[in-house]
Amino acid sequence: MSQKKVFDFFQDHSENYLKMAFDLSRQQRLQHPDGQGRSGSDCGDLVEVFLVLDNARIQSVYLHVEGCFNTYACANTVAYLAEGLAVADAWRISADQVLAFLETLGEQKRHCAEMAVAALRNALRDGGAKQQAPWKKIYQRKRMD
Repeated sequence: MSQKKVFDFFQDHSENYLKMAFDLSRQQRLQHPDGQGRSGSDCGDLVEVFLVLDNARIQSVYLHVEGCFNTYACANTVAYLAEGLAVADAWRISADQVLAFLETLGEQKRHCAEMAVAALRNALRDGGAKQQAPWKKIYQRKRMD
């Protein structure tokens, strides 16, 4: 009779997964981002994305994440993939790319990748709206101050 292998979190996950799951360097809520978006899941996890744009390029991505290691790994991966890209190219980031980068997330946790991508797209949409009507960013800033 064969024994079922017990999953060892640190030995069985890829290096990329572990780096992204434990990276807290982007954890910061920006007061006045150029674009902001959020997405949540039925399990209660939440990803918020804050963008700093330089013309039509993503200069920096900051995050607020509430959830499990899988959610952190996916959110950080989305940020990592998006930083430095043209906004138009960032729209092409997909859950499949996140899964491929992390290698060991597994299809059963795909919803974490989809949630992180949705938060990015919401931030991109918000950033586009603020570029179309720059007065909105100034108005929001005054309301928050």
